[in-house]
Amino acid sequence: MENGDSSYNLILKSLSEKATAKIEVVKKATDAFNTMKTVLKQLELQLQSALANLDNRIIIKYSERGPFDLEFKISDDVIIISLHTDAFTFPESHPIWKNSYMKGQNQKAYFGMISIYNFLTDSLKYNRTNDIGILIARIFVNFENHFFVEGKKQLGFLYNDLENDLFTEKRIRDLLESAIIHSLNSDIYTPPFDQVKVISVQELMDKNLSTILSTGKRLGFKLQSDTDIQ
Repeated sequence: MENGDSSYNLILKSLSEKATAKIEVVKKATDAFNTMKTVLKQLELQLQSALANLDNRIIIKYSERGPFDLEFKISDDVIIISLHTDAFTFPESHPIWKNSYMKGQNQKAYFGMISIYNFLTDSLKYNRTNDIGILIARIFVNFENHFFVEGKKQLGFLYNDLENDLFTEKRIRDLLESAIIHSLNSDIYTPPFDQVKVISVQELMDKNLSTILSTGKRLGFKLQSDTDIQ
């Protein structure tokens, strides 16, 4: 019976510490995701207004692909923002554990996660299913609303002050603008000639030629193992 009592108390302890923290971080991530909706709507209107007399062919459009995915179309880029509905922590080898902020409360180690992807506008417009998108940032926010970002180039080092940085509306706007700038500044590289020189007759018969070949930024140049993740 003592064993049973002990196990029961451990269940209660786990629920009061871990479960509560996990629920709270998902709520914080959801709140941040909803703020992103507001910020993207503002950006849409502001950019549309600023570009009205410049070139009406430039597309700026915000939309929601579902309850957990946002889309921001800007020129020939599409930013997809995806909210994950689970709480995450990190393996012991992750550098986050060296941060002094992480010492003490275990609840600080649970994070909600929001991912940002960059696709080409035409990939979605023409349903080019072989095309690829790139994960450019993962945002982690905890129950105290502290956050940091794993990301490419400036996204990886501008937002890594976990101890002091709070995921406020201003920081959300800063981050989204950084993600847009990164996407606009990343051009499409042609893949190596030898990679695309052969297609089969069956492929040509089954699909349009434009959908056979994959298109993506940095395609063929270590896309899957880029080393600029901080």
